[in-house]
Amino acid sequence: MSSFSLNGRRAFVSGANTGIGQAIAVDLAQHGCHVIVVGRSSMADTLAAVRAVGGKADPLEADLGTVSGATAAFEAAVQRFGPIDTLINNAGIIRRADSLVFTEEDWDAVMDINLKVVFFLSQAFARARTVAGQAGSIINIASLLSFQGGIRVPSYTASKSGVAGLTKLLSNEWAARGITVNAVAPGYVVTNNTEALREDAARNQAILDRIPAGRWAEPSDIAGAVTFLASPAARYVTGITLPVDGGWLGR
Repeated sequence: MSSFSLNGRRAFVSGANTGIGQAIAVDLAQHGCHVIVVGRSSMADTLAAVRAVGGKADPLEADLGTVSGATAAFEAAVQRFGPIDTLINNAGIIRRADSLVFTEEDWDAVMDINLKVVFFLSQAFARARTVAGQAGSIINIASLLSFQGGIRVPSYTASKSGVAGLTKLLSNEWAARGITVNAVAPGYVVTNNTEALREDAARNQAILDRIPAGRWAEPSDIAGAVTFLASPAARYVTGITLPVDGGWLGR
């Protein structure tokens, strides 16, 4: 069997209804993984896309904005579908405003789903794998703002910087248990979260001028890196945050 094959494995992908999460689910499924797609809205489009490539996926509705909702969803997935080999912490939100007027409500909403839930879902996953005495993999979705400051997104930058740090810490604690913990940091990707940037002609052009590849990423550009980190080929890779940015950080 190829070291890139995910046959016989099962993954829990949060925020898989659209964008990067959907592309990850499709790519994992295409490599043989049974994917549990999780979110608060309909997964119909994702399920159709997975089936179109001959893959297997099952949906699970959940409130991923709270620790209780997210961990209950993970436990339900294990009970309904069996042990989870890979956790993809993809669900996230962004709020934009000048730091002088940024609200506590927007700060808490972003930090809760982008960082707090990431930790406690990872904890639930690692506990389950440890009890079973089995290896596993966690892939977090970070950001270019895990490395840079950005503007007008203070809670997003703080949360994604936290994701990079948390990835290192958890990898240190869990590597000896056979659990790898890595992150992928997408560059500028065509998703709902970036719609406002793409509609701002000046900002859009400034971004394109900085990307050596000369284009925004498509969600599918991110998915391959996630699939690699979930595969046996990456069994000795842990603690990294891998930029997938068209060369942005190297500029």
